[in-house]
Amino acid sequence: MKKTDFRFRPYGYGHYYVTYFSPKTNKEWTCFTNNMPLIDATKNAENPKIKDLNQLKKLCKQYE
Repeated sequence: MKKTDFRFRPYGYGHYYVTYFSPKTNKEWTCFTNNMPLIDATKNAENPKIKDLNQLKKLCKQYE
């Protein structure tokens, strides 16, 4: 999993729409979040940790 599998779109102050695209299944999931520590750990990090990317993926997939 890579940072490029995610697309971040700001939606007001401290809110983001996050889209996760699965390279294996070619499916995508979108979620709305205001979890700024997670956004900072993924979007704003140069080399995000796999655990943070997995947490963001789980957040996106829970609204399937």
